[in-house]
Amino acid sequence: MKHIARKRFGQHFLTDTTVLDDIVRAIDPRPGEALVEIGPGLGALTDPLLERCQRLTVIELDRDLAARLRKRPELTVVEADVLQVDFRPLAEQAGRKLRVVGNLPYNISSPIAFHLLDQVDVIEDQHFMLQKEVVDRMAAAPGQKDYGRLSVMLQWRYEIESLLEVPPEAFAPPPRVDSAVVRLTPLRTPPAVDRVRLGELVAVAFSQRRKLLRHSLGRWLEQQGFAGDFDLQRRAEEVPVHEYLALAEAVPAAPADGH
Repeated sequence: MKHIARKRFGQHFLTDTTVLDDIVRAIDPRPGEALVEIGPGLGALTDPLLERCQRLTVIELDRDLAARLRKRPELTVVEADVLQVDFRPLAEQAGRKLRVVGNLPYNISSPIAFHLLDQVDVIEDQHFMLQKEVVDRMAAAPGQKDYGRLSVMLQWRYEIESLLEVPPEAFAPPPRVDSAVVRLTPLRTPPAVDRVRLGELVAVAFSQRRKLLRHSLGRWLEQQGFAGDFDLQRRAEEVPVHEYLALAEAVPAAPADGH
């Protein structure tokens, strides 16, 4: 029975075989590696991956697709919302770090990226098909219009490479946006920064992008009791990642509840 793409799951199935070949070549899967595919859908990427690595774990929310995938003995099927999946047990079972891949639902691609950020210690690398706009934001450098919270939070922990652009006609049904494939490779020795603290700081900094930081981050730093030196006569998009990280380390820790 033909499966109809479901709008509520953000389903757009990749059908262009040339693009699929390019993606698999970029991933370069090997036998014995612990590959996890998010949202395998109809198996367009699953099949060529299996040709190279023989076994695969797939995470699929769509009940009908999960049932279809379970008929394949070479697949381990996790029927769940990826935002609820703990990747650590998957890595423990595999006895090695995970290589995570997928054509992600565009409506939740940023939440997925942040969910995996919390589990980066068990991940070897990630290869995702995303909306091109999101990939541009992930990889943006300071001073670029796409540089923002997503750029800072991900570049803290990953080396980010935009690998190839994919037009809408490579999918069925075609999305209304251009797509791109991105590779995220965890940095070996990222700065030891409190993720929650950094996230709060960066969110405040970019809350008023057009204004100088003294109007937003300056007030927040005062509330935190920060007495150090930081140039607030800039806009948030002008501050490089390493300066945000240094600031997050320098800001006093928030007091515990009840003290």
